[in-house]
Amino acid sequence: MKVSMVAGEASGDLLAGLLLDGLRIQWPDLTSSGIGGPQMASRGFQAIWPHHKLSVHGYGWDVLMRYREIVGIRKQLKTQLLQSPPDVFIGVDAPDFNLDLEADLKAQGIKTIHFVSPSVWAWRAERIEKIRRSVDHVLCIFPFEPELLARHGIAATYVGHPLANMIPMQPDKAAARAKLGLLESDTVVAILPGSRKSEIKHLALSFFQAAKLMQLAIPAIKFIVPAIPFLKAEIEQAARSSGMLAQIKILDGQSHDALAACDVTLIASGTATLEAALFKRPMVIAYRMGALSWQIMRRKKLQPWVGLPNILCQKFVVPELLQDEASPEKLAAAVLNWLNAQTHAPEKISDLQHQFAELHQQLQRDTPKLCAHAIQQILQD
Repeated sequence: MKVSMVAGEASGDLLAGLLLDGLRIQWPDLTSSGIGGPQMASRGFQAIWPHHKLSVHGYGWDVLMRYREIVGIRKQLKTQLLQSPPDVFIGVDAPDFNLDLEADLKAQGIKTIHFVSPSVWAWRAERIEKIRRSVDHVLCIFPFEPELLARHGIAATYVGHPLANMIPMQPDKAAARAKLGLLESDTVVAILPGSRKSEIKHLALSFFQAAKLMQLAIPAIKFIVPAIPFLKAEIEQAARSSGMLAQIKILDGQSHDALAACDVTLIASGTATLEAALFKRPMVIAYRMGALSWQIMRRKKLQPWVGLPNILCQKFVVPELLQDEASPEKLAAAVLNWLNAQTHAPEKISDLQHQFAELHQQLQRDTPKLCAHAIQQILQD
């Protein structure tokens, strides 16, 4: 069994690693290669390019500066795959890169699967035609997606969200705090400014400036910041610029430890917000991008929410502060509101945790097994 895969960022690398676990049970002699990160590599995946080479977001200069390099990588990978075809190609998220590649491979008779449906229900609905043209099957991580795709003639299977099985239903806050050198009595805020350089550029300084304002309100507050290794220098620079470098604890990865240990998280919109929900943590979701990207995104947006917890609950269960609203003052105030609720409105925290527990149960499935079974069926067909 020969599999080619492309995962374009840290969250995709994690999902692809779990998928490889299921594939190896089904096909013990499986070989896999393409574009990926450390989670995939730990399962024997051969990364021709590291996953962060594809890590961009938005429109305008953030993408234009990298466009030639990324298109060149896709062209080289396509040439390699057509010369030595895999049994199946699996694109893990990263739709801007993967759908075009999948369309070219499918046209040449290579089976193509996309793991994580592009969010056509949230924005860029025009992408549905491209999905139908590009893939043989979509592996969906949210339960409402297969029916939506089926309406457009796209075969899909709900496989659950792998993170729902990785994260315990009742996280052990005390153990996580002990691991990170924190006291049970500490007031702890986890700051997660993103997993892409462009996100760090647009968000990190404001997040740390907000932390400075929080510290004025609660002098003993503790801040923990999980950092992907290749972004650690940028995060440290943002903390230094805000005057908070000495007051925060930057971790080597350990995002799950940070979310388990914290009381509240200030977090960039993305997969990490779902992780925070699965850890049953109150959060403030923020996002900011270049002005051109923001104008384009606003026009393509189909729902009033951008954060995954709000989208899945279909209401604002946690606050979202976007673009100009994501000021240090408003970010700090929103986090402090959650911290004050722990003392003065504990029922608000309990209600949120109950909603997140229900969401957790909806997403729990044997994802690696379901993925492997769906892929086996596709290959047999």
